Amino acid sequence: MGATTDPGRVIIFDTTLRDGEQSPGCSMNLGEKMEMARALADLGVDVIEAGFPIASPGDFESVRAIAREVRGPIICGLARCNPADIDRAAEAIKDAARGRVHVFLATSSIHREFKLKMSRDEVIKRAVEGVKRARGYCEDIEFSPEDAARTELDFLTEVVEKAIEAGATTLNIPDTVGYAVPTHYAAVIRHLKKTVRGIDKVVLSVHCHDDLGLAVANSLAALQEGARQVECTINGIGERAGNTALEEVVMAIRTRQDFYALSTGINTRHLYPVSRKLSHITGMAVQRNKAIVGQNAFAHEAGIHQDGMLKERSTYEIMKPEEVGIPRTELVLGKHSGRHALKQRVTDLGYHLTDDQLNRLFDEFKKLADKKKEIYDADIEALAENQLQSGTGSTWSLVGFTSTAGTGSQTSAAVALRLADGTVKRDAAIGNGPIDALFKAIDRVTGISVKVVDYRVRSVTQDMDALGEAQVEIDHGGKLSRARAVSVDVIEASALAYLEVVNRVASRQIRDRLKPTDNVPPEVVPANV
Repeated sequence: MGATTDPGRVIIFDTTLRDGEQSPGCSMNLGEKMEMARALADLGVDVIEAGFPIASPGDFESVRAIAREVRGPIICGLARCNPADIDRAAEAIKDAARGRVHVFLATSSIHREFKLKMSRDEVIKRAVEGVKRARGYCEDIEFSPEDAARTELDFLTEVVEKAIEAGATTLNIPDTVGYAVPTHYAAVIRHLKKTVRGIDKVVLSVHCHDDLGLAVANSLAALQEGARQVECTINGIGERAGNTALEEVVMAIRTRQDFYALSTGINTRHLYPVSRKLSHITGMAVQRNKAIVGQNAFAHEAGIHQDGMLKERSTYEIMKPEEVGIPRTELVLGKHSGRHALKQRVTDLGYHLTDDQLNRLFDEFKKLADKKKEIYDADIEALAENQLQSGTGSTWSLVGFTSTAGTGSQTSAAVALRLADGTVKRDAAIGNGPIDALFKAIDRVTGISVKVVDYRVRSVTQDMDALGEAQVEIDHGGKLSRARAVSVDVIEASALAYLEVVNRVASRQIRDRLKPTDNVPPEVVPANV
């Protein structure tokens, strides 16, 4: 049961919230996942793989919340081929208007021998049992033979044929470790199309990783051989080198419709805003020369190119920036702009804020407008992201700080933080510069010490009075967390970003103390399908 029956229509299966979130430091809280899920629905994706419900109580709750609240796309939960996983995934997606359970099991010889320690017959038996159990909960079932690209063709053919017989409605062929090249991958799809009985009754899907930089090329090669679902992520985030980049596949299909004769249901004008949103939420910046959504994607510096562009745009641009949501001009807001204009601009930029968040954003907007002459889209995005990150459930909030620094003098900082119960605590520290001293002062107040592995500051816009954005990545107990914050004062932005990651550590510690010990089977690890 796919999302469409049009033979020329490609189903876009977005796994940003599952595979993408497994990128080191890219984990999201429930609010961030909900915001991304709504943005993906606005974008027009056909399927949202919302998470791996058995992995943790938090993953289960986020999948269940998305299934209950987000309408439009099919909401999918991932499960290994075992009863506990499948039961948990089915429970998480049961309230979706359209739900899917995605079951997977490794099939390659290297996985069978070293990871599963199972024979071919045992793998087939487990796969069939898994698909049948999932089919008992819902009709829309996807099966993935993990590491399919390195699986012997005769065995791969047998496994997927049995999965179809057991009730799978979508058959996914993953290049789990990014080993395939386009001609090889296309040959695998071609072989399955020719030899697997019943394959014409299911949707054939592809899920490629980018270890050799070929994820998009492999996916497009598979589409030429009859695959009709592409599993991908915004900005190509994901395990190791990442996944197939949604924006690249979609725009390749759209721009070269003359070649592929295919289409998607994606509203491409949302591509750039959704890319920016994910970058803000995860703190993972998009490289400047990234195709489609990078800062340089539609920039022209060479004189010959500029001359050609002035004479005829198509000399050096095969797409219009407006097609992917990059505006030619921005609506400039100022201190005289009203609440309605601001609300409309926030909505146009793809943000779903509550009335309370909009009210707080408007107050921050007015304060910023008193300090800046003109406020641009990037400023509005930064303020909106602050509202999404500022948490109502944060353990600590910033009351105020002071810092001193100068040549030949000792650098120090003092900070006042408020607990959720209203208690204000203060402390001070010295350090190697104002930021180091401030972070140490926060450590002393919270009692949480983390290792900063990356710290960056940049201007949000080009003005001299631009907002400053600080990004902080920390390591605590082997787990990476990233956060970002903005302010006209980069030291304040640094304090807010650092406090956000400290709050995430505090929340994790609270969850660990409260987490039941009997509802998650052993050996649950992030899935890399």
